[in-house]
Amino acid sequence: MDRLKIGIIFGGGFEEHPISVKSAQEVAKNLDLEKYEPFYIGITKSGAWVLCDGPDVGWEDGLYRPAVLSPDRSIPGLLVLEQGRYELIGLDVVLPVLHGKIGEDGAIQGLLELSGIPYVGCDVHSSAVCMDKSLAYIVAGSAGIATPRFWTVTANEDLETDRLSYPVFVKPARSGSSFGVSKVSAKEELPSALKTARQFDSKVLIEEAVVGSEVGCAVLGNDSDLTTGEVDRVALSHGFFKIHQEDDPESGSENATFIVPADIPVESRALVQETAKSIYRALGCRGLARVDLFLTEDGKVVLNEVNTLPGMTSYSRYPRMMAAAGLPLSDVIDRMVSLAMNGKDDEGRCHVRNPF
Repeated sequence: MDRLKIGIIFGGGFEEHPISVKSAQEVAKNLDLEKYEPFYIGITKSGAWVLCDGPDVGWEDGLYRPAVLSPDRSIPGLLVLEQGRYELIGLDVVLPVLHGKIGEDGAIQGLLELSGIPYVGCDVHSSAVCMDKSLAYIVAGSAGIATPRFWTVTANEDLETDRLSYPVFVKPARSGSSFGVSKVSAKEELPSALKTARQFDSKVLIEEAVVGSEVGCAVLGNDSDLTTGEVDRVALSHGFFKIHQEDDPESGSENATFIVPADIPVESRALVQETAKSIYRALGCRGLARVDLFLTEDGKVVLNEVNTLPGMTSYSRYPRMMAAAGLPLSDVIDRMVSLAMNGKDDEGRCHVRNPF
């Protein structure tokens, strides 16, 4: 049986570059080479696309070949520069292992749509909506899902600080992880927090703090056929949870530990999972996503954010939650690929090819 040619895109020219590389390393460790023939497409910090042997440490300094994904459906695949000429490598499916800007905002998804190659994860529209936290709140709220009270501030726009109820969180509206996020306890702290957030996005989100536990739910699937991982809970020792801001993430967070399965009542766990699936469907997600929520003391579930390409590192929440539910990362990869290849084409026709 021929192996599937899978393009794995990782890296990127933005702040989540190192996290993406670590995610790709973990994917490489768990990729079944009897099923897949991988082609590792790295995006360097400067934004150059290259075909390399893998996401190992130092890949940007090693031997590689310039490569681009063809946006021309009549020439589908990867164009690799060889001795002054481009060689075409056909790809069966693409797994983008990119986080934050370019990876989760619909940009790479748009290129993949142009290419006509099946790809893992959410489409352009759901990626863009989920990336903009204010838009995600509006869509989820219209579907009857609880969200924090929030305001948005664009570049050079002033805000009436007296109408805010402190504490609030100030964050870039369209950025990944916890880059640019500040907790503000008084209006005097607001200008500095806005300045920090604007380093990452011209549109800033201000949301009232929700009193409750931070919980997460990994979701896998399309439409009505969804699988959830075990719910996790973020246990904080102090401050607030800053994902991917740790000095040494492999050894754990400086102020947080993750409890999987979450130490919450069974009925609360079920409510979190059902709410996560409702949010996933309302926002049009496909393939996979990690839905982050708050669980209040009175048992209410409130949306925090949706990550459409969550981290896949050895310490990331999504694979931990799936593993706790009996799905190791190798199985998750198989399912993601199958979902991508059995999706619908532009005319609504279903692909029915079984990749295995």
